[in-house]
Amino acid sequence: MVNRIEKVVVVGGGSAGWLTAATLAAEFKSGPGGISVTLIESAETKSIGVGEGTWPSMRTTLQKIGISETEFFRECDASFKQGSKFTSWLEGGNESYYHPFSLPEGYQEINLADFWAPHRDKVSFANAVCPQLRVCESYKAPKQISAPDYAGSLNYGYHLDAIKFARLLRKHAVEKLGVTHVIDHVEKIHSAPNGDIASLQGKAHGQINGDLFIDCTGFASLLIGRHYSIPLIGKKDVLFNDRAIAVQVPYADESAPIASATLSTARSAGWIWDIGLPSRRGTGYVFSSKYIDEQQAMDELKAYVGNSAGVPFEELAPRTIDINPGYRQKFWHKNCVAIGLSAGFVEPLEASALVLIELSARMIAEQMPADRQVMDIVAEKFNDKFATRWQQIIGFLKLHYVLSRRNDSQYWLDNRSDESIPSDLAAQLKLWRTRSPWYCDETHVDQMFPSASYQYVLYGMEYPSQPMTARKRSDESDQQRARQIFASNDSMAGKLLTNLPTNRDLTDQVKHQGFGHI
Repeated sequence: MVNRIEKVVVVGGGSAGWLTAATLAAEFKSGPGGISVTLIESAETKSIGVGEGTWPSMRTTLQKIGISETEFFRECDASFKQGSKFTSWLEGGNESYYHPFSLPEGYQEINLADFWAPHRDKVSFANAVCPQLRVCESYKAPKQISAPDYAGSLNYGYHLDAIKFARLLRKHAVEKLGVTHVIDHVEKIHSAPNGDIASLQGKAHGQINGDLFIDCTGFASLLIGRHYSIPLIGKKDVLFNDRAIAVQVPYADESAPIASATLSTARSAGWIWDIGLPSRRGTGYVFSSKYIDEQQAMDELKAYVGNSAGVPFEELAPRTIDINPGYRQKFWHKNCVAIGLSAGFVEPLEASALVLIELSARMIAEQMPADRQVMDIVAEKFNDKFATRWQQIIGFLKLHYVLSRRNDSQYWLDNRSDESIPSDLAAQLKLWRTRSPWYCDETHVDQMFPSASYQYVLYGMEYPSQPMTARKRSDESDQQRARQIFASNDSMAGKLLTNLPTNRDLTDQVKHQGFGHI
């Protein structure tokens, strides 16, 4: 008899658990012939509450599971994120650059980097090829209140309150999508003869059976780590940061502008994130304990926050989070899949935590094995896919460090040492000295970072790519087309600055009117 997959059990709540449960329940009908979804979370476990930045992919995810953008904004203290701004990464001064979410204009048609290069001393790359930098610098939103849900003039993601987000997902998953919610503490895991998980033993509810178990238990990694002992592939030799101090910073003035990008400011042994929500800022210092102790890091974070909170820093109740950078050797083992922090974690420099949850849940939903006999085949594909994705993320994060010219601490010098740079990244950097990245460099259909992202970081950090010197037959027409796009981009930026509301004004409007209001 073939064991059909009929019941999925998600262990652990928070953003990972509830986003996974909602994604699966939105895909499959429950009841006879369908797949039921049960989520077990312990009242004894508190959510870590980080992960306040998303990629633009979250718009598609929320739409698919049936949450309106208006409801999302109202319930999650959300604001718009249009990319990241990096300050002090290059020289340690006030220099900055942007990694916007929108692609360069005409990106599939022409590689503007080659035509921008001769003018690099006059205009930054992001400013030349995309209007989003100027929109962010003016604290503007990417859309107007009249735009329908999830549509905008520019590409965008979100900043959000992670605790409130999990709460919204839980309510929607249970009330609208039929997810069964069990509040219980898992005391024991029962194994089947083939080594699968047969059931979980709850402290209050007894035995809970399932066909597929998803581990969303965070750093505890109850199933994939403790039960199956799947090791973590450590990456501290590449990404040095192993600790973070996080604080929630109130606005001294409640009408203060809301930043339209995640602010990332480099410091002596790491960097400080600054995320603007309507009611507060989420701020923290990610650092390496090898190069700075916790009190020194606390002092640097305190100096950064300064008087902006309107209250003494000590009243903000800073908390420390330990980071063990790396990812599981396998994410799907037997009938158990790890998603979220149980699968791995690296510093949130490019907000990859939530998108990995989205991608994991989506792949399971799209490739759900019909029965146990084919599950191992799906598991192998899943493991290959996400090992590649983690490697891509780690390489991209490391790129930010190896391009720095900071010499003010051993931390920055060691980050540029050859032995800490992944070999594939070193090879790409060598190649990019002779030509700029472009979409033809993308080796996977669903690449984690498009080649445009590499361009934004490389040229924001003044990487000296040299355009090809060999003359091409298309040189004259390409030069003319590039000039047209540069002019069009400049004109578009002016129109957007005139017509778009500020991030603060639009988030205030949504409370009363909702998107799509004319």
